[in-house]
This record gives sequence, C-alpha cells and structure tokens, in this order.
Amino acid sequence: MKKKKDTRKKRGVAAPRHSAPKTRRPLPHSARGRRAPRGGASPLSAPTVVGLFSGTRRGFGFVSREGGSDVFIPAAATAGAMDGDTVRIEILRDGERAEGRVLDVLSVVHPTLIGTATSDTELGLRPRGELWLLPDSTHLPPLRLRGRARLGDKVEARPIGGGEAMLVRSFGRATSRFANYAAILAEYAIPTEFSEEALAEALSVAATPLEDEGRVRPRDTVLTIDGAGAKDLDDAISVRRSGEGYILSVHIADVSHYVTPHTALDATAHERGSSVYFADRVVPMLPEALSNGACSLNANEEKYALTAEIALDARGEIKKTKLYKSIIKSRMRGVYSEVNSLFAEGEASPFYPKYRGVYGALLRMRELYSVLLRRDRERGILELETPEAVIALNEAGEPIDVARAERGEAERLIEAFMLTANRAVAELLTARGIPCVYRIHEPPPPEKYRELCEYLTALSLPLPWRRDEEPTSAALSRLLTEAEERGLSAPVSVTVLRSLSKARYEPKPSPHFGLSLPLYCHFTSPIRRLSDLVTHRIIGAVLLGGAPAAKYRAAARRGAEAATEGELRAVGAERRIEALYKTLYMKNHIGKSFEGRVSSVTSHGYYVELPNTCEGLCPLSLLDGEYTYDERRRVLVCGERTVAIGDAVTVTVTEADVSAGRITFRPEAL
Repeated sequence: MKKKKDTRKKRGVAAPRHSAPKTRRPLPHSARGRRAPRGGASPLSAPTVVGLFSGTRRGFGFVSREGGSDVFIPAAATAGAMDGDTVRIEILRDGERAEGRVLDVLSVVHPTLIGTATSDTELGLRPRGELWLLPDSTHLPPLRLRGRARLGDKVEARPIGGGEAMLVRSFGRATSRFANYAAILAEYAIPTEFSEEALAEALSVAATPLEDEGRVRPRDTVLTIDGAGAKDLDDAISVRRSGEGYILSVHIADVSHYVTPHTALDATAHERGSSVYFADRVVPMLPEALSNGACSLNANEEKYALTAEIALDARGEIKKTKLYKSIIKSRMRGVYSEVNSLFAEGEASPFYPKYRGVYGALLRMRELYSVLLRRDRERGILELETPEAVIALNEAGEPIDVARAERGEAERLIEAFMLTANRAVAELLTARGIPCVYRIHEPPPPEKYRELCEYLTALSLPLPWRRDEEPTSAALSRLLTEAEERGLSAPVSVTVLRSLSKARYEPKPSPHFGLSLPLYCHFTSPIRRLSDLVTHRIIGAVLLGGAPAAKYRAAARRGAEAATEGELRAVGAERRIEALYKTLYMKNHIGKSFEGRVSSVTSHGYYVELPNTCEGLCPLSLLDGEYTYDERRRVLVCGERTVAIGDAVTVTVTEADVSAGRITFRPEAL
C-alpha cells in the first residue's frame, strides 16, 4: 500500500534527527492564565521577557532571549510550564548566570502528554503507592497520575497543574507494538476514520461519469512510474522532441474536480493536510474511493487530469508553460525497479517485453532527464539526501528486516520532472498575479550559519563564501565537493543538513534555498497533499475560469497554514512509527555486534547509524574512559582519542526500549 517516497520535498529540508517535530495546538481552558505562585515578589523594576521554555526531565528549564544569555528557571518557578511552551518570565538575577521565574504560560505545545504509568519507587521517590506519568519526551518531568491506570501501561494524560496529570485514556501495555502505535497516532492527532458524510460524498462524486467538458486528450505516449506498492497514482508523464528542445507534459490527477470548496471532503482535506505513510498502512488525506479509485491514474483507464505542458530548450531551461484540463489514459503502469533494469540493460532486460511499446518514450524521457540533471547542477542545487529505510513485515505485522532504500535513475527522473513542473507552475502563476501555495525554504538562520562557519574552521576547511555574506546553495554545494575530496564528506554533510531551515508553505512568494530557485510550489501530488489541491483549485477558478484573483488569496493563506500543520504531524508520526519498528527489530538482536558509523556527537554520548539505517546511542556511561565534549569541533575527547561524526565503529546492542523507541549500543574499545 505504501506510496513512493517523495524525495523532492525533502531536498534541502532540515529536520531534527532524534526528536519528532512538536505540534502546536490551541491553549486548553485548563491551562489559560496559568500563573506563578504568589510570594517571593521581586522589585517592580524587574524586567520581563516572553520566550520559549526549554524544559528538562528534572523539572527546571531555560528561556532563551535575544542579545543575552539563557535565563535559568528553577523547578519551583516554572508555574507548570513544559518544554516548548511560550512563557512570560520575570528576570530575578541578570548576567551570565541569569535566573528568573515564569509569570504566565501564554501558549502550550502539550495539552496532553503521552507516556508510561510508573510507580514512585521506580522513579527513586519515597514509596507512597502513587502512580506517576513518565512522559516519552526526555524534556518533560514526571507528573503524579490521577485516574485509574495500570502500572506499566502506555497512557495519555492531561496536565492539570500542581505537578499532576489526569488520565485521558490507556492504550495497553507499554511494551506492546499496538499500544505504542496507537499512542503515536494520538500524540500527533492523526485521524484514522472518515466521517460518514465525507465517505458518502466521496462515493457519490467518484461514481460520476467522465465528460469531455472541453478537456484536451493528449496524443503523446502517457505513462506512470511509481513504486511497486503504490496505489494512489497522482502523476503521469509524456515527453516529445520539439526542434532542439523538448515538450515535457506532466499530467496530474484533477482532484479539485471532485473535492470542491465548502464540502465535507474539503473540510476533511484541510483537517488532515497530508496523507501519512507507514510501513504497514496508509492514512490517506482523502477516502479510498478517490485516492485509490477515481483520482488514481491507473493504466488503461480514462481519468481527469490537470496538465502542465512545459516547453524546454536544449539546455533544459523553461521557455513557456501552458496549463489545461485534460482526459488522459496511461498506457503503462511503470515500476521503478523495472525501469531501472531497462535503463541498465536495455533490450536485454527481462522487463523489455513488458515495456516494448513504450521503450522509445522511456529513452526520450531519459535523454531529457540527463539535460535537466546537468542544468540543476550548474545552477547549484543542494543535493543532500537522508537515508530512507524499507521495513519488511511478516503476516503478524512484526518487522523481520530493515534495509536502506535504494534510489535509482528512474526515481531521480520522476523527481526531476516533478521539480520542473512545480517550478514552472509557480513562475506562471506569479507572473499572472494569481495566488499560489508556495513551498519556501529560507537560508540557514544566522546562529546556525555562525556555528557552521566555526565548525568548518575547526576542520581547516576553507569557506567558499565570505563570512559577512549569506551562503548560497551553490556555495554549500561547492563546500560538499571540497569536503568529499578531503575525506570529510560524512561529518560536513550532516552538519550542513542540520544548519538548514525547515521548508514550509506560504501564500506569498519567496525563494527556495535548497533548490536554488526564486519560486517554487507543490503542484504534483493533490491526492496526498493539501497544498497541491488548493493550488489546483486556484488554477481552475482563476487562470482557467476567469474568477478574480483577490477572491482566492484567503484560500491560499488558509491552505498554506493547514498544509504546513498537516505536514508537521505527518512527518513526526512517520518518524516515530519508523523508530518503533526499528526498535522492535533490534530487540531481536540484543547482544549482537554490528559495524556502523557515528552519525551525531553530543555531550551525553554519540549516535551510531548502522548500514540498515537503524540508529542508537552510545551513552557516556558505556564508554571506556572519561570523555568530554568539545563543542567547537563537535567531538568527544579522551586523552589522544576522539570520536567524530563519520568515524567507523563496532557496537553491540544492549537495549531496545520499545516504549520510548530508543536503541542503546555499547561500543567496542576505541
């Protein structure tokens, strides 16, 4: 069932490696106006600051402020604030060791918490027979748990102040795959059921017969290329030569024909914002009657599409873009692995008989891809790819293998064509003054940029830019090439990735740093992304229908907000479920040794990634010797020995905590 991985959206996008993104929700009534206790008042002249509270497992925290050191907040002065909350604090003592107290919690990230019901004795507290909630996040302190829960259960609870939390529901034993799976879906508010109204509406519109309605029927050879298990096929392609250049036609499922404004389906799409893909299931943005049925561009079936016809010159530069509604019939349901075999072996491939009728079309596509690849590299596109995992499950749904996903030429070809279409649509709509849901990616934040420069200097790598100017994606690309030549590819690639901003959706045009493009949007996946659906809707109404552009600016803004929120939830849940399955898999390998490479170094140890993408922590407590963290070089040091990103190491699996989704390694002597 799993849809092909969307690598285009990940290019140039930094994401936390060891923690899921937090979802900000409205402040619940019980937390509104949460204030610090009376007493211990400071002088009236004491300054106040609004900032983000960074919490710890031991209850105390810090609030960062511009132009000054972080403010320490003792556990007794947090007023119930938790990691990620926005707070107003009072500065009680300023300077390098500034200290303060929370006056108000202005907004919360965690209206409810996910964790394990544990006992006071397990927490090292005085035994009173009380149950406590131990949150999964190591940045959140334990809370007394009110309500009837079983010791050792995975639970959801609502903080109620005073260091307590009220049980909301129990998911089952914390060691159970099912309980942890359900808890992750709840934590990220991933809806798994559609309303009866949305289901009925989907069945009704999906059953509507197709009509020409002035639509174009392309004559070129149209085909789809996807992963073997994909069912929601939302993009098809065709290519023909035109003089010295090419005509690339990208045919995208016309979901906006079926999902119209102010309907139950529209509300559902805005609520979800994105489909969510797990190892064993898909939580689709739209009901299957549309996502796998009427909208999916299945082979030899006529389907509604929105076509972007893009004229390219011999160098792959966009000369003209035309958008129109179409009816297409894909001649072939191509599969990545089969097309890769065809590209590698030609007519000797065992899959050649299947593709004989479209072989010429595939060769034209491959020819255009090589042109686009050369264009992108000349432009300075930032090619940073994080490893992706393929998790194999048995009939019981248990992981039996984890392997690194391989991306071949066919996957990259489709990526290049979709990137070109997204760019072309964004440029066309902007030139016409038509609203769009843009995909924007800003340059590295100043503090991350400074840290990157300091790190590169520590490695004696010359900066391919001046310190007083912002780096470009082309400059970072040159840096990666230089690092590879010096044998520093792994540490520099990881550090560059973590210095980047996160991409997001916006209704106003802004450049995409990672792609080195002045304009970019998402147009090619409306079955599974709200951003694309909203942009399609605007194209149909304004560009093709003549409606006033101003009428749809609010729709673009709402779509951008909902799409960003939905993406954060989807990425967070996908990452956590993947970590759950990897932990379950490694639990069967306790005591076994593996070769791996250091993927991250911190003050509390270092992380090691295995060739199969499973990653675990080697804590300081398990290291042979007294190691200290050198923050400037980002290495652990013990005498003459160092541990740095990219180092090859041998580790033994000592623990696989299913409830927390964490793997622990013990390294062999360095």
